[in-house]
Amino acid sequence: MRLKHFNVDLGAQIFLACSDTSRLRILNLILTNGEMCITDLERILEFTQTKTSRHLLYLKNSGILTSRKINQWAFYQVKDEVFDLVKQLLQWVSRDPVMQTDQQTFKTMYTNRELSLNKLKMKPLSIS
Repeated sequence: MRLKHFNVDLGAQIFLACSDTSRLRILNLILTNGEMCITDLERILEFTQTKTSRHLLYLKNSGILTSRKINQWAFYQVKDEVFDLVKQLLQWVSRDPVMQTDQQTFKTMYTNRELSLNKLKMKPLSIS
């Protein structure tokens, strides 16, 4: 479902949410990689849990993000309704060196996670 009726209040909410560098970095990572866990965002951005949660809550309350919980994990993604708008907003800043470094860090973390999972599959855990 895409945004059908755009109004000034919604636009102001979205632009205010995107007026902070930290929130732009979070949005860029989530938009580029799809759904992301809060702990991964903390590690990539080197933010505290409090700072990350505060910014994610702001983005969620502004109508940009949605979340789902699985056990103790919270996963965030851009709402379908505003996906195109956010994508267009971020296309201008995604070339920034900081944004590119964030994305490279994510790729490295993801690759390391995949390697770790493969090692666990190859070597069965022995319980002593």
